[in-house]
Amino acid sequence: MTLQVFMLAVALVLILEGVGPLLFPNKWRYYLNELSHQHQHIIQRFGGVLVTIGIVIFVVFV
Repeated sequence: MTLQVFMLAVALVLILEGVGPLLFPNKWRYYLNELSHQHQHIIQRFGGVLVTIGIVIFVVFV
C-alpha cells in the first residue's frame, strides 16, 4: 500500500465522518449525548463490531 492510497483512505474516512455533523448537527449532538451515557462494555462491543467489519471489508477487497 502506497502513501497515496493510505491518504486517500484517511480522506474518505474524514469525509464520511464529517457528513453527520455537517448535515444534522442537532441529531449528531443528541447521538453523542446518548452514546456518552452508555456503559463501557456496550461502547467497546460497538467498537469491536466496527473494527471487525472494517477488517472483513479490507480482506475481501485487498
